[in-house]
Amino acid sequence: MDRQRTGVLVVASGAPWESAALRELTARPTIVVLKRCMDVTDLMATAATGQASVAVVSLDAPGLDPAAVDHLHRHGVRPVAVVQPDASTDVPAVLARLGLTGTVDARRLDRLPDAVLAAAAPAADADAGDAEPTRTGPLTARGTGRVVAVWGPGGAPGRTTVALGIAGELARRGLDPLVLDADPWGGAIGQHLGVLDEVSGLLASARLHPGGELPGRFTGLQRRVAGLRVVTGLPRPDRWAEVRDGTVDTLLQLGRRQGDVVVDTGFCLEQDSAAEYAGRLGRNAITLEAIGAADELVVVGAADPVGLSRLARGLVELHEHTEGRPVQVVVNRMRPSLGWSEADVAGMVAGFATVAGLHFLPDDRASVDRALVAGRTLVEVGDSPLTRGLSRLVDSLHPQRAATGRRGRLRRRTAGRARRS
Repeated sequence: MDRQRTGVLVVASGAPWESAALRELTARPTIVVLKRCMDVTDLMATAATGQASVAVVSLDAPGLDPAAVDHLHRHGVRPVAVVQPDASTDVPAVLARLGLTGTVDARRLDRLPDAVLAAAAPAADADAGDAEPTRTGPLTARGTGRVVAVWGPGGAPGRTTVALGIAGELARRGLDPLVLDADPWGGAIGQHLGVLDEVSGLLASARLHPGGELPGRFTGLQRRVAGLRVVTGLPRPDRWAEVRDGTVDTLLQLGRRQGDVVVDTGFCLEQDSAAEYAGRLGRNAITLEAIGAADELVVVGAADPVGLSRLARGLVELHEHTEGRPVQVVVNRMRPSLGWSEADVAGMVAGFATVAGLHFLPDDRASVDRALVAGRTLVEVGDSPLTRGLSRLVDSLHPQRAATGRRGRLRRRTAGRARRS
């Protein structure tokens, strides 16, 4: 598009002002209306082509939410909302929720061309991809809790077992962690804890997020299971498309306000470029969103030859998304029959990632089976080599709280000796 002319997209969703708006826009020689989009999805897909610099949108267009506005900004398209005064709508609140600043009253469409040109002005001097839009509002404040994202390559290395083990140990230390199942390929937090119904906390959050209702109803979406607060995941893997951009990030910000959060993520980090052009969230964006928001990354790999090979490749792939950020690596199901020492494995891992800590969890199938059958966390089914390994992992993740945990273990041992004497 010629820099002297401003390309505009319009999505009016049948609003009565559309015809008059088009007349005003086309009458200005420096404005070119590139497309009248059918809906917000069409608008997002067209914006991704990079041909337009401004979008004129109806404030009540179905699907216009903060994620859609962020999508426009990422592609250098500045939205201008046409507002129809309505006594039943709190227009300032809607504009604040969406992050929209450019507006025109539907009764004064003669001002629309100037508003479009004003919106396009900053776009001419900045690369659209240089920065993400900054959302203002109450959710920008970080809470005091920490987010631990548990990731691992394909092949079921034990991501969910480790995530629940960390959460269970935090609960044992007197904290009240939130567990979020954010696996778009088939989360298993609910199954591990014996939650058999089809109610999904993640999908319910996705439905509430576009309308700004999620903060007010966040507490009601949590289930109290096995001493943990839980937001369950997808009931079926094919429903990942219902989770809109920004849902997981909002959940993590809300969770931080209440305390620590442990996130069970998916295995795949591949970005879906086709999804971006279609104006929708890619399947693995849920995992990438959780990893990007995490304070600590725990990478889980299996101790067998296939698992270690996948772990090595996974660490390299993860490096591309974390810019070399140190991670906590967990080698799960370690056993003597494999024929190598912890030092051998440590040497291999050190060659593929910057490691903040390396932890080995024993192959303790009996304890895992008892927890699964009972629908409990590992710490609830009794002391074992695996729970002791998880306790050391939590000491590394939360060193400031390690002393409290050790005092708790000491009190239990002392009480046990007293009962036996």
